[in-house]
Amino acid sequence: MTAQVTGTDILDVAREQVLERGVPLTQGQIEQVLRTGDDQLQALLALAHEVRLKYQGPSVEVEGIVSLKTGGCPEDCHFCSQSGQFTSPVRSVWLNIPELVRAAKATAATGASEFCIVAAVRGPDDKLMEQMREGVAAIRAAVDINVAASLGMLSREQVADLVDMGVHRYNHNLEAGRSYFPQVVTTHSFEERWDTCLMVKESGMELCCGGLVGMGETLEQRAELAAQLSELEPHEVPLNFLNPRPGTPFGDLEPMETGDALRTIAAFRLALPRTILRYAGGRELTLGDLGTREGLLGGINAVIVGNYLTTLGRDPREDLALLDELEMPIKALNDTF
Repeated sequence: MTAQVTGTDILDVAREQVLERGVPLTQGQIEQVLRTGDDQLQALLALAHEVRLKYQGPSVEVEGIVSLKTGGCPEDCHFCSQSGQFTSPVRSVWLNIPELVRAAKATAATGASEFCIVAAVRGPDDKLMEQMREGVAAIRAAVDINVAASLGMLSREQVADLVDMGVHRYNHNLEAGRSYFPQVVTTHSFEERWDTCLMVKESGMELCCGGLVGMGETLEQRAELAAQLSELEPHEVPLNFLNPRPGTPFGDLEPMETGDALRTIAAFRLALPRTILRYAGGRELTLGDLGTREGLLGGINAVIVGNYLTTLGRDPREDLALLDELEMPIKALNDTF
């Protein structure tokens, strides 16, 4: 009979394995971290913070995002109010190039080094790729900021086009672990997402790839997502917490408990010691102000400032003031090239 591993034991294992040797936790070990008790939470967060400082340093990367094409997406991602298959009150809208440039300038004014252009599509068509080419060129001519993109699933030709445009990072989330993915999306497969991620990595662009937690998955499936992200080795992992949206299949789920969210942050850091771990959607609802602070001291080293695609975020000034209070410098633009 196998002896039970206590919370203290798994923290000792993680300290030696991850902090001292830089070896990520396995899926089984991630599960053990996710099952630690509230009495171990502060010790867990402190360990995750030590790992973050050792392998990522004290600075925080700040990013802003804007939706080039909002709503009307043909996919059925059950968490997303931009799907055209649900009754969510999100209308289809396209931004023009001057609006993109204004948004990029506003993002740069917060101190952000990254500006991500997002479109609610299965994948980009010729019209969208042409608008991206014009938009990226206009932004690069007007403001000193890195440009990233999130346009759904790509072909090899589209990957090459984005590289040619000067897009330096591409976001394409796994959303959920492979075993739970069919409960989240039915209009495309986990493997299709995975293949796009591999093509992005092969191209030389940085890969930004994360997921959502709190969608009804088990702890084992949450650990599976973290382990599969660790296997993929993206440059950055945005960690989203479900913010249930009216009219979507997940609209009636309860938000994740704050303690579980903080354990998840720490577990993802221990699974991804050398990866940028970014606060993304849902943190305001799930964590609030105190939890946001604890997460920054528990493994997070990047934030999205301002609003998200269809939900409101914190005032950027609040996030920047918190980073200043915690003496966490904002990563300089020239450090990200």
